[in-house]
Amino acid sequence: MSTELQELLDSNKQWAADTETREPGFFSRLLKQQTPQYLWIGCADSRVPANELVNLLPGELFVHRNVANVVVHSDLNCLSVMQFAVDALKVKHIIVVGHSNCGGVKAALLDARTGLVDNWLRHVQDVRNHHSEWLESIAVEQRVNALCELNVLEQARNACQTTVVQDAWARGQEIVVHGWVYGLHNGLLEDLRITAASADQVAPAFQRALAAVKQRYEAARLQPAA
Repeated sequence: MSTELQELLDSNKQWAADTETREPGFFSRLLKQQTPQYLWIGCADSRVPANELVNLLPGELFVHRNVANVVVHSDLNCLSVMQFAVDALKVKHIIVVGHSNCGGVKAALLDARTGLVDNWLRHVQDVRNHHSEWLESIAVEQRVNALCELNVLEQARNACQTTVVQDAWARGQEIVVHGWVYGLHNGLLEDLRITAASADQVAPAFQRALAAVKQRYEAARLQPAA
């Protein structure tokens, strides 16, 4: 086993050279400014590389990641990222992004004990508990992905309710919050339509998006087997 990770350092050199060849002066320009329009709050899963999924270069997407893309009002790390993105970088969009077959969501759904992260996943279990009756009404094999989507909706709503976003809206700053889910099986992002650009849009946007998620899974349940 390598102890120096030389293969990664070599890959970095190749990437830097290729980038500079493709866009001469890229790094010198990047050094002078950071002006992303988007804050991506996503899962720490290594299969969900934020910049690559939306084909954006370094400097074009501000990113925060944690297990199961959670946004909670006690997480000063996430809130600090949000405040810097909103107050200093003046991003226009905050996108909470979950993904299918999320290991953290699955552990929360099944009450799997894995260690310290169990305490963090209590936030996702709160989502599960709130929607438990509906989750139990759909097929077992659909529940992980359904909870992944419900979790995106709840965490996007949490983002809207942070003091960072609420204060920005109160002073008239343009910020739109979105909730998306990424399909590991097809590489595609799906907009779950919880989209809010002001405080009074949050509740109706959440209810519409929640109804749409439930309707989609209900339609799948009623679809006759092939």
